Amino acid sequence: MRITEQGPSPEEADQERLDSRLAARLAALRVEQDWSLEDLARRTGISRSTLSRLERAEISPTASLLGRLCSAYRRTMSQLLAEVESEPPQLVPADRQAVWRDESSGFTRRSVSPPHPGLRGEVVEGALRPGADISYDGPPVPGLEQHIWLLEGELEVTADDRAHLLHAGDCLRFRLWGRSRFLNPGTVPARYAVLVVLP
Repeated sequence: MRITEQGPSPEEADQERLDSRLAARLAALRVEQDWSLEDLARRTGISRSTLSRLERAEISPTASLLGRLCSAYRRTMSQLLAEVESEPPQLVPADRQAVWRDESSGFTRRSVSPPHPGLRGEVVEGALRPGADISYDGPPVPGLEQHIWLLEGELEVTADDRAHLLHAGDCLRFRLWGRSRFLNPGTVPARYAVLVVLP
């Protein structure tokens, strides 16, 4: 009997390709800024060795790490992910929308809007498993406007030290200047839509 090793699933292969393109773009952004790994480590609070491994696609960034890098490069996550796409389309069918997962934190992010680095507004779908808790040190762009519409479950959003508990159907609007936190205090996944508007 011959045993064959199966390769990655199509979803895993897509994630690997996205991680590889993202790693290359992060490395290019650092070079464009003329920053050393030490410079970027000081700006983000991420260790030099972690940054090096991220840029070589040896590890995938967590949502928190990617948030810090977006802040350093003054880009939203969607803008950064759009920069790794070859040619941004105007229409993206649901099954072709970019999905990024941070398995360690239980966060899934779908870029609903057709990607384009010059967008001022974008729509994102987020999902947090029960108990997931993600904190961001600051917005990628100070004064970033967000509208969070909770579709399913419960979600506690803290923006600039003010906590808000959302239930299905609730919508929260704020401009973000400082730290933020997304927590799923419930027993079922929280699914939400975010409209992001650059100032």
